[in-house]
Amino acid sequence: MSKTLIEPRTLSGFKDRLPKEAYAKASILSIVSEVFLSYGFMPIETPHIEYADILIKQGSDEIQKELYRFKDHGNRDVALRFDQTVPLARFISQHRHELEMPFKRYVIGNVFRGERAQKGRYREFTQCDFDFIGSDSLSCDAETLQVICNSLHALNLQEFTIWLNHRDVLNGIFEYFKIQDKIESGLRIIDKLDKIGLDSVKNELEKELCINKEAVDEICTIITMKQTAHYSEFFKEISYLKSYNQTLKKGLDDLESMLHILDGLETDISIFRINFSIARGLGYYTGIVYETTLNRLKNIGSVCSGGRYDNLTQSFSTERLSGVGASIGIDRLIAALLELDLLEQKGTMARVLIIAMQKEYFVFAHKIAETLRQSKIKVEVYPDAVKMKKSLGYANAKGHEFSIIIGEDEFRTKTLTVKSMSSGMQLESVSILRALQIIKES
Repeated sequence: MSKTLIEPRTLSGFKDRLPKEAYAKASILSIVSEVFLSYGFMPIETPHIEYADILIKQGSDEIQKELYRFKDHGNRDVALRFDQTVPLARFISQHRHELEMPFKRYVIGNVFRGERAQKGRYREFTQCDFDFIGSDSLSCDAETLQVICNSLHALNLQEFTIWLNHRDVLNGIFEYFKIQDKIESGLRIIDKLDKIGLDSVKNELEKELCINKEAVDEICTIITMKQTAHYSEFFKEISYLKSYNQTLKKGLDDLESMLHILDGLETDISIFRINFSIARGLGYYTGIVYETTLNRLKNIGSVCSGGRYDNLTQSFSTERLSGVGASIGIDRLIAALLELDLLEQKGTMARVLIIAMQKEYFVFAHKIAETLRQSKIKVEVYPDAVKMKKSLGYANAKGHEFSIIIGEDEFRTKTLTVKSMSSGMQLESVSILRALQIIKES
């Protein structure tokens, strides 16, 4: 009776990672984690799965449609988290008396959205978030942007732009046109500007908000404004908008004040650009918002986004706790680094392969490996005594810099040979200490 085999396959929007890419991802996460720690952010963890009522209505209508929701074995109504911010709100409310305020955290973990899969965008993806909870100060907003800059610089990415806006700018525009009751629909449409184009945005605004073409044109004139000169010049040019209402004025004043903080640092201020079309579709944002694009790969979308939310715990507590934070899109960053051919530079795997030519030499092989590891050298032992061609082929395929070959001389005495895998040069009959010295000095 023949056995029916199962076809090995993955769901659309989900993916496996081969060792090279998985190692690169781990290296990237290690690098950005060090940046977070250097600013005083501490790690936390929350479950992948939450009670459904924790997550329902916390994001946009679009996010709600993408929610993975189901009944578990206990017939409880549960859902997979779609981001890390809503679980943070639950976490803060649940552990409020165990946390010092202001509270700075970072978290790295997978989230799930049943959206259309495309390049750099998956239905399961890793979010790498950091947040500053419990302060209204613009200093927190400025520091968040510093962390984004330093994280991307640490990953060897230099050419990027952080686009800034303030939800009060958009709120003030809708207030001016007396359509503030339709702000959620309006923001959802504006947030699609890069995807569907200006003409489609105009058509949707006119149709869904029930406003005339003249008002739509004026709204779109404002939201398509982008800073090109120094921020001080830009704010002079658009100063007339402050007269529209206090809401719009506050948004512009906050942006200008925060940029003034950043301008006093050694940060390249030209990285930051005002863009009034940045809406950030998630409903909990209330203040400054931002998206980061790579100048050489604008089509890949934002690789880091976030903003301020002044009502973080409103669904879970009567206490008002504001926060500001950002999410680094690790999966999208990896796709970008692959396209820019920068992924190869993200760390190295094991540098050395130890090859035992006979089975009785494996104890010695593992002893050498431990000696090298104690000196912080990554090393691997080839597990079988095989022909040299096969083991050296493995070393080349894995990218080892050196092979240490344990063999014997004509007197059947155990010997060590150190071979450079790049040049092919080798030194025979060396000691363990000499082998260690050669590798350290390379």
